[in-house]
Amino acid sequence: MGFSEILEISKPRIVVLLVITAVTSMYAGSKFVGPELDMWGLLHIIIAGALASAGSSALNHYYDRDIDPKMKRTSTRPIPSGNLAPNHALIYGLAVSCASVIYAYFTLNVMSTFFIALGIFFYVIIYTVWLKRLNTSNIVIGGFAGSAASMAGWAAATGSMDLLGFLIGFLVFVWTPSHFWCLAMKIKDDYEEAGVPMLPVVIGMQKTSKYILGNTLILLPYSLMLYAFGLGLVYTVIAAVSGGLMLAYHYKLTKNPTSDFAWKAYKVTAPYLTIIFLAVALDAAFHFRI
Repeated sequence: MGFSEILEISKPRIVVLLVITAVTSMYAGSKFVGPELDMWGLLHIIIAGALASAGSSALNHYYDRDIDPKMKRTSTRPIPSGNLAPNHALIYGLAVSCASVIYAYFTLNVMSTFFIALGIFFYVIIYTVWLKRLNTSNIVIGGFAGSAASMAGWAAATGSMDLLGFLIGFLVFVWTPSHFWCLAMKIKDDYEEAGVPMLPVVIGMQKTSKYILGNTLILLPYSLMLYAFGLGLVYTVIAAVSGGLMLAYHYKLTKNPTSDFAWKAYKVTAPYLTIIFLAVALDAAFHFRI
């Protein structure tokens, strides 16, 4: 079990994305609610969050070991390629997931630990084991795993979960379908081959593009609505511009519901989450309202 295999099953890009949402939420929580941010606390949320994301990703690799060889995108992963024994991935995934919760319990607080554990549970059990192979709503409901990372960060700073912290975290849940369905359109044939009921496989590319547009039509006003709950103009302007760009691409996708254009839309949708959470942090630092 080499370092490169461990790194790959940990899905480092997802680790970075979820850590960014947790850290920016923690910073915003400390500014909007208090107390003042503790640098040790920041380090602890980075470690606990990274471990939780890496562990649950490894368990996802383990569970999907039967369908990964059937999909071009995943056929070269460490387990299907024979570079990593499935049991090694399972042991690593369980150990790191448990370590993240134990670490959070001793270094953060109970509320933050709860959301870290909830994120692992949603990604591994609700999404990977239960819904992914069963229902087209798989990624919609599974998207709450990402929300839990943001909520864990907010709770790490404040020791509790208030309405604003929940609504900021829920942004991830609302964004996920638009993001993932674009990818699912790009690799529809892979999912069809593996028998995974992703939306484009079940209802086709044209209808899926309309679902994506519909979801983004919910996401944009939802993101702007957060101004009413306490966020300021810095956040609102960035949310309007980035959400508007997504909306434009997803409208074009309904006119051209092809694998190639879905990939372009995906590349516009993917950075949104990082941008929107950096906007939350910037807003907390330079808070200004009319």
